[in-house]
Amino acid sequence: MKGLFHHLIWLLRGISVFALVGKSGTGKSFRAKLVAQKYGINLIVDDGLLIRDNKIIAGKSAKREKAFLGAIRTAIFDDTEHRKQVQSQLRKEKFKRILIIGTSINMVKKIAERLDLPAPSRIIKIEDVASQQEIERAIHSRKSEGKHVIPVPALEIRRNYPHIFYDSVRIFLKNKVPLLRKSHVFEKAVVRPQYSNIGKITISQTAITQMIMHCINEYDNTIKINKVVVKSDTHEFKLGIHVQIPFGTQLSGNIHNLQQYIKENIERYTGIVIKEMNITIENIS
Repeated sequence: MKGLFHHLIWLLRGISVFALVGKSGTGKSFRAKLVAQKYGINLIVDDGLLIRDNKIIAGKSAKREKAFLGAIRTAIFDDTEHRKQVQSQLRKEKFKRILIIGTSINMVKKIAERLDLPAPSRIIKIEDVASQQEIERAIHSRKSEGKHVIPVPALEIRRNYPHIFYDSVRIFLKNKVPLLRKSHVFEKAVVRPQYSNIGKITISQTAITQMIMHCINEYDNTIKINKVVVKSDTHEFKLGIHVQIPFGTQLSGNIHNLQQYIKENIERYTGIVIKEMNITIENIS
C-alpha cells in the first residue's frame, strides 16, 4: 500500500521513467551518460547504484559482489535495506526524468516496481544507440578481459570501490548529436568485479613490499626503511611499515601524507584494498 502511494506521487509529479535495455556486456553503462544527456535525464539507476551527474548518491554496486548471483540480487534491489536506502534518497531528489539500466524489459520493470517508481514509459534498446560493431567490441572486451563500466568518473569509484577499480575512459560527444548545443566530454570508470574470474587479483607480499619501498623513496628519499610487514585477508591488506627519519624532519602531517601517498598508489595500480596502515618511526637519527 505504501509503495502504491509513492508510485502515485511520482505520477502526479510528472516523473518519467526511461529504460536502457540490452544483453550483459553490450555497452549499456558505457552509453548511459550519453543517453541521459540526450533526453535531459537527471538520475541513473545502474547495477544497484543511484547516480546523479558524476556522483554516486545512494545504493551499492553489484560489481562489488563476490558471486554472480549476489550481483544479480544487488542489481534488482533484492535486499530490503539496500532498497529502502535508494527509495529514501529518491524521495529527497528533485528530478523529472530517471533512467533505469537493465538486461531485459522485465528487469527494468522489476527495478522500477521495487523502487516505487512508475513503469518505464520509454524503452531504449542498446541497438538504438550503438552500432553492431560497437556492441560486438564491448562483448569481446567483457568476455576476454572481464571489464565492466560504471558511468561515473574514476575518482568516484576509487573512493567507494578501490578494490575493483581498473582504469578510466573518456568519451567525446560531438555537438552534432540532437538536443546538444555544445560538445561534452564524459569520463567513465572501468572496473573488474570480484565475481569475474578474469578480474581476480593475485599479488605476492614481496611485490607489495617492493611497491611500498618504491613509493617511500619517490615520496622522500631521505626516509630509510627498516622493515615492512604485510598481512592479508582475502583482498584486504594490513601494512606495518618501520622507518627512520633524519633528525629535524617535521613529523606532523608529513607521515599522514606519506600514508595517503602509499595507499592511493598501491590501490590505484593493483586494485587491492589497504584496510589498515601503521607507520612506526624507529631510532630517529
